Amino acid sequence: MPELPASVRLSLWTTHAWATGSALEDAVRRALPDVDHVEGDLDRLSLWHDLGERALLVALPAPGDLVGMPRAAPEVLAAAADGGECVFVPALGGLLVPSISSFGNDARGGLDVGTRVDWTAFDAEPVPQHRVEALEASQLERHLREELRTATEHLDALGGQPFGASAARELADAALGGRWGLPSGLPARAARVIALAGTVGHVVDVALAAGDGALNAATAASRHSLLLRLQRAADHALADATNAACAVLAGWRPA
Repeated sequence: MPELPASVRLSLWTTHAWATGSALEDAVRRALPDVDHVEGDLDRLSLWHDLGERALLVALPAPGDLVGMPRAAPEVLAAAADGGECVFVPALGGLLVPSISSFGNDARGGLDVGTRVDWTAFDAEPVPQHRVEALEASQLERHLREELRTATEHLDALGGQPFGASAARELADAALGGRWGLPSGLPARAARVIALAGTVGHVVDVALAAGDGALNAATAASRHSLLLRLQRAADHALADATNAACAVLAGWRPA
């Protein structure tokens, strides 16, 4: 099964732990069950909560696309964009950027290789709470489905296989499985958008990696551009739906 970004999972599980009073160590473990070693500045999670934070929010930026990021120094924004993800607290300001790497010996076909995530803390400006409270899961779902419909129509018009055979299989498998490792108590609509956005993003990743050899160079470039646009739309929806869910967990708005 595909996995949601580490920052999305940490955001949801940490906010859930803060809301329910459960142990943060357990929340981190359940957020990152596929990670063999976790290090870094995760002690900030306890500190932020002790100082009054109730929600750990997420952003999924990319170079040239910093939508959803709090204001921060250029080098901080660059680190988050290069990594493609971060978590942040809205009231105090501050964020954590993960660095994902492998360790071990891959001489036997990768059997001895593990995954580690190192979290680095940076300063950032606070984010107005009303920006998060205003996120509506129903609107996010409508927008993402419209982006998916438009992209599919344009890809069909280009010819070839719109998502490729392997991507189509991944889409079917992900939709049937639906096991994203989310904490309990999430608002149903936001959870559905999270699953949809995660599925779309994963399928686009597969399609970008596979390519479509049936297309000429110009058409393949157009296909690549359309897929990248859809990928960013899925990332925006995923981050916003996660933050909308965290707003409910934090008690900022009703479910």
